[in-house]
Amino acid sequence: MKLYELAPTPSARRVSIFLAEKGIDIPRVNVDIRGGENLSAEFKSKSLNGRIPLLELDDGSYLCESIAICRYLEEIHPSVNSLFGNTPLERAKIEMWQRIIELQGLMVGFQAFRNLSGVYKDRENCVESWGAESRQRVIDFLPTLDQQLSTSPFVAGDEFSIADISAYVFISFIKNLDIEVTDSLPHLKAWFITTAQRPAIVSLTPTK
Repeated sequence: MKLYELAPTPSARRVSIFLAEKGIDIPRVNVDIRGGENLSAEFKSKSLNGRIPLLELDDGSYLCESIAICRYLEEIHPSVNSLFGNTPLERAKIEMWQRIIELQGLMVGFQAFRNLSGVYKDRENCVESWGAESRQRVIDFLPTLDQQLSTSPFVAGDEFSIADISAYVFISFIKNLDIEVTDSLPHLKAWFITTAQRPAIVSLTPTK
């Protein structure tokens, strides 16, 4: 197998943290998305959405979308405690929070960043007012996570899961929007500090 990625991007980070948590090592290929490499006909012939990460399988087929990649790797490398849950209820709760974080957190944050920064203005229309609205929606969403983490040690319950990985990547990303998790969100702040100390995440953190 081979993983096409740009390591610092949020979607690639989700897969990288998942792999580190599972102890799985896959060869990586860097894709220059700023330079538009992912827009080339060659890359699009491999990736249905034209984005990274992209997993090339041994039979020459491909999987895109970070969570789909993680699900596949979980299935072929099963462990006692699955990051997608071990019981029907655990799996449902993890899926629920995973979707909430993606739809109300990550996707909204991406919209805010892309529209405010204009980073991809060479290939998409950037609407500054929509970026500002999206940024506010990110701020308004944070208390939801804080409230949930006041009732359980992890986002979806008693065990660390893929939902925590997505939430960690989301909270790490919003610094690009000049948003900080302050003491007004004590449970979220404590969770983020603790999660950052997990060996899998520490192993992926660049040393200065």
